[in-house]
Amino acid sequence: MSTPNDASSASPVLELDDITVGYGGVPAVRGLSASVRAGEILALLGPNGAGKTTTLLATVGALPLMSGSVTALGEPIDHHIERNARRGVTLVPDTRGLFHKLSVSDNLRLAKRKNGTDLDTVFGYFPKLKTMRSRQCGNLSGGEQQMLALAKALLARPRVLLIDEMSLGLSPVAVQDLLPRLRAFADEHQMAVVLVEQHIDLALGIADSAIVLHHGRVALSASAADLRSRRDMVEAAYFGRTIEEQAS
Repeated sequence: MSTPNDASSASPVLELDDITVGYGGVPAVRGLSASVRAGEILALLGPNGAGKTTTLLATVGALPLMSGSVTALGEPIDHHIERNARRGVTLVPDTRGLFHKLSVSDNLRLAKRKNGTDLDTVFGYFPKLKTMRSRQCGNLSGGEQQMLALAKALLARPRVLLIDEMSLGLSPVAVQDLLPRLRAFADEHQMAVVLVEQHIDLALGIADSAIVLHHGRVALSASAADLRSRRDMVEAAYFGRTIEEQAS
């Protein structure tokens, strides 16, 4: 498995500055700040309902901010999701965004972009997909579908990749197979990644930094290396204890 990057002195390619965002005027995430540099992976952790998906939707411009700002690649994110995607900000939703009645090959063909990553490069990370190009997407296993969803996203050569619940419905073995491939792609293509993940230890194993959300607020923010050695802090944050409370 590739090891996480050391912190870079380069400017972040993604910055969330004190954002508050929600639904119908009710905040679901409050005062969240985060930054990710090229080649870094940020793990966004927390229990169900903590605000993780809301954060990703705000980052791609699918939800309007109540306050704060999101900047990607040096420019503010706006509400034109397709324009943000063309700039290199890509979301893999928890639904995976696949066309189940189409073949693997057709799904990949539809995701291909001019000046994007070539298929041979993607097959290098996911060689199994090359052997099942003619298979209908709906007949793939959950792990194979998630592999295809990641491959589709990588074909667009994103500069910022957001992945919502990559392990949803997958076995730990499948997650252990996918996460190192994501780490390798981030390293080799200098892609910034925000990963929402329920398998805490596996996520911390490939991430550079992590944030634990609880009821829409940051309960813990630290390097992944620190949190790997302080699993007690992560578990406490899941129950909503703040950094100050943990230190007292």
